[in-house]
Amino acid sequence: MQEIVIDVLLAAVILTAAVFRFVIGARADSGMTKKQKRMLERILVASGVLLVLQLIPAELFVRLDQFLFPSAGRWLRFALYLADYFLIGYDILRKAVKGILNRQVFDENFLMAVATVGAMALAVYENGDYLEAIAVMLFYQIGEWFQSYAVGKSRRNISDLMDIRPDYANIERCGALEQVDPDEVEIGTVIVVQPGEKVPIDGVIVEGSSSLNTSALTGESLPREAAAGDEIISGCINMTGVLKIRTTKEFGESTVSKILDLVENASSRKSRSEDFISKFAKIYTPAVCYSALALAVLPPLVRLLALGLAADWGTWIYRALTFLVISCPCALVISIPLSFFAGIGGASQEGILVKGSNFLESLAQTKVVVFDKTGTLTQGVFEVNGIHHSHLEDEELIEYAALAESASSHPISKSLQRAYGKTPDRSRVSDVREISGRGILATVDGVEVAAGNDKLMEQLNISCIPCHHAGTIIHMAINGSYAGHIVISDVVKPHSQKAVAALREAGVERTVMLTGDGKKVAQQVAAELQIDTVYSELLPGDKVSKVEELLAQKTGKAKLAFVGDGINDAPVLSRADIGIAMGAMGSDAAIEAADIVLMDDDPMKIAKAIKISRKCLGIVYQNIVMALGVKAACLILGAVGIANMYLAIFADVGVMVLAVLNAIRCLFVKKL
Repeated sequence: MQEIVIDVLLAAVILTAAVFRFVIGARADSGMTKKQKRMLERILVASGVLLVLQLIPAELFVRLDQFLFPSAGRWLRFALYLADYFLIGYDILRKAVKGILNRQVFDENFLMAVATVGAMALAVYENGDYLEAIAVMLFYQIGEWFQSYAVGKSRRNISDLMDIRPDYANIERCGALEQVDPDEVEIGTVIVVQPGEKVPIDGVIVEGSSSLNTSALTGESLPREAAAGDEIISGCINMTGVLKIRTTKEFGESTVSKILDLVENASSRKSRSEDFISKFAKIYTPAVCYSALALAVLPPLVRLLALGLAADWGTWIYRALTFLVISCPCALVISIPLSFFAGIGGASQEGILVKGSNFLESLAQTKVVVFDKTGTLTQGVFEVNGIHHSHLEDEELIEYAALAESASSHPISKSLQRAYGKTPDRSRVSDVREISGRGILATVDGVEVAAGNDKLMEQLNISCIPCHHAGTIIHMAINGSYAGHIVISDVVKPHSQKAVAALREAGVERTVMLTGDGKKVAQQVAAELQIDTVYSELLPGDKVSKVEELLAQKTGKAKLAFVGDGINDAPVLSRADIGIAMGAMGSDAAIEAADIVLMDDDPMKIAKAIKISRKCLGIVYQNIVMALGVKAACLILGAVGIANMYLAIFADVGVMVLAVLNAIRCLFVKKL
């Protein structure tokens, strides 16, 4: 009966593999490597040979003894099964031998080699069935192939997503385009990007306009329009017009290179779960090897010396070999890193770049999220909305303010320059002094101009008139006399309120906003977005201090995440448990300082990143519990003689396949 069941099982394996190869392997874009295809062919051939050997009647080998010499049939049968065994398992045996020679004995290859060689030896000694030994190796290889394909698939998902590395850059020479290696292009070179080509290097468009596909960077399917004068980052795909771009960085420092380096090195930063499993395997594997040895030797000796019974070596050696197969820690060693790798891949599909599995694990424990306001919760696009209490013409006051702020790149300065409507003539400005966290002093056309907040006016002993409108208030003083104030307002992002609500749904217990803006503006934004705590009028150094205070208030394993724009917030991003830079395309500071980079400015992705991390960690814990639980039960059954090699195969390969399938779920994050 058992042989019939095994024959049916083998036929099912062959049929499944054949169908799988037809559906996947026959396609040109199957994604299987040559090594995986060769392994699949070995599995198919070895399965077929084993099935044929099982179908040959035993009487046929017995009759050979009459025609050749005694035991000829037995040794021919052994030779045929041994050839099939080497066909399917020679690489495992080779790795086991290498491990022994390199003094790295205790791994899954050693366990499988000892178990199957022992089973073959028992079959020779007893003139028994070689099926178990070959079936163990066959199913193990099927599991290994499946695991290899699954890992390859998760890697390909990331590779396909991050297929943004340009192969060449076009340089126009003598009226013709010449393709050169992007590494050879110097800063300031004008390159040409034609429709359908990738932008190879960061730069500024000097001629042309086009639509850009940024989906590989941001996860956003809608194209972005770009024209002359706009900055453009590498990795985008030019969709419509021809662009001429003056490069501003070398290829190695471009956005595409930094992102690719980030993704490629993500797996090097291991989570605590992965470190635990690695340490666990180093202790666990030798322990079960010695336990199996004890199981093979001690009970027969006790039976023989203490109880006066037959030693029954064959039974206990078989149990020890079964124990070894069951104990193989493949499910844990493979599925845990794969879960985190798949989680990183799934996040990348959404434009969320995670620098390592340790950050993915920490993100799952986030209970406090701290936001910078400008550029994070608001659009960072400031507009002049009013001029009050000015004894000058509005245009004149704006002109003084724009010229005084002309050397600054701050968003408020940019808004003043936009309101001015002209390119500031910086030759009219001298003696510029920036007072950190307060404002600017400058001389414009020989006139002393002060532009800043009420603290700057207080420092200059100038009485200012408070404003009752919400927004950033720029108080102006001309030659030491108050000249009125300008109201500048930032716009809250459309998804900010939903993003804060989504964080609460994701289990975040507290939200905090830090800003250098005035108390009134800060409280208005916080109330609109329903943020729990707000700290306003902060200098850049104050933000670090506030984050440190919040870190000191944490309890247990709770983590604090800081979300900023990655340019001015690098110190805070580095200080928090998890630094999240958003809207950071092209920002070197973001990629360097942050642990997680959101490739667009949508705050909804913060909650999505947390949900992805919690799903990934949940799957990791499921795999740990399932693998350890099943193995513990099967080890006990194997030690007492209830479990045979086939149950051992399920405990090893079956659990590994189930764990790998479960781990692949981390790739699917669209509906989170």
